Amino acid sequence: MSRYRLADPQPAVSDRLQARLAAQLAARGIDATTPALPDTPEPIPALEAAQRRIPADYRDAFADHPAVMTWVRTIAERATAPNADDHNPHWGSGGRRVIAGGPSLLLWGNTGAGKTRQAYGAIRSLTAAGCAVRWHAIKAVDLFGQMRQRSGVDVEWLLRDIARVPLLLLDDLGAGKSSEWNEEITFRLLAWRGEHHLPTLVTTNLAPVPPADTAPPRPLLRDKVGDRILSRLSGMCTGVEFDGPDHRFLRN
Repeated sequence: MSRYRLADPQPAVSDRLQARLAAQLAARGIDATTPALPDTPEPIPALEAAQRRIPADYRDAFADHPAVMTWVRTIAERATAPNADDHNPHWGSGGRRVIAGGPSLLLWGNTGAGKTRQAYGAIRSLTAAGCAVRWHAIKAVDLFGQMRQRSGVDVEWLLRDIARVPLLLLDDLGAGKSSEWNEEITFRLLAWRGEHHLPTLVTTNLAPVPPADTAPPRPLLRDKVGDRILSRLSGMCTGVEFDGPDHRFLRN
């Protein structure tokens, strides 16, 4: 059997060519022996835009609660490209995925237990996952303030705009004073979003149902928002309880 000996491997670039490249780099003031710059992650424009709108306290928030992480994955998986069904697919890709709908979450529990931080973390996670997220965050008391009739403002248009945003964070529901007017605004907002399956993150310090230990008695969400709103929340949201300590005190 004849045997063949493989030739010694040859350099990809000859010594002569290497010398020419080194001379050209030197003429331009470039040191070929300088180590390459380390890789840096590519910026995510949507996340950078979100960071400018998120309150400073929550700009480093991330969703690490199992239920919130599952919700983020569900919303991201349902996101669709805006032109996915276009009749001319060869003109280009469908573009970045946008939120198409999905379930909602009711984050409830002790003051300072991390509900709002998890909610903003969920928004950051969705933008980092490549979803084009048009979102709006507002505290319930600020919502009622914006809905007050005043000159030059169409509050009905404003309410419709908030109700139709693809992702809404309604923070601290039940924190303000109760009134029939507040209940009506909240009901209209949540009813529209629930009927159209628009994902909503609702946070509250009030338990939606009586806890197992009723002594001493604590106020319930029903007492603040009424049965109609609690029924809507029950139908559209998965409840997630937060029972940890107040992290604001722990930081001090």
